[in-house]
Formats: sequence, structure tokens, C-alpha cells
Amino acid sequence: MPAKTADAILDRHFLELRCEILNLAAALDRIERSVGFDGVRDDGRVELLRQGIDILRTGGTDRAERVQMLFSDEYQAGWNQ
Repeated sequence: MPAKTADAILDRHFLELRCEILNLAAALDRIERSVGFDGVRDDGRVELLRQGIDILRTGGTDRAERVQMLFSDEYQAGWNQ
């Protein structure tokens, strides 16, 4: 099976990706418009979201891995015992 072209992948996923970006923007807007935003402005989760967005703005073919690692806990030996 031949690899899909970048153009074909973009055609297939553009509307879905546009929707996901819009959902992210709307959620961030709701957070910032909410009462008490100043109290969570420096919340670590908000910072993680900012870092995740920064990763998306970079190039490369490993963005999904870097975002996954950003939101993952470090490995703890014996975690399952």
C-alpha cells in the first residue's frame, strides 16, 4: 500500500483539525473570562497547556510524542507493586 501524500492527509484532516483548534481556543477563552482566573493564571495545568501549544508551533515529526511526554508522569520503578 503506497504512503499517502501530504496533500491527501491535509485534505482528509483539515476540517477536523480546524474544529479541534477552535475547541481549544474556546475553552481557553472560557477559562480566562471566568471569575477567579487571576487565581489560576499561574496554575501548573495552565502552564502545561501553554507548553503544549508551544510544542505544536514547532516543526518536526515528533510533536505528538513530545506533547504526550509533557503530560505524562515520570516513570517510577515498582509503580505496579
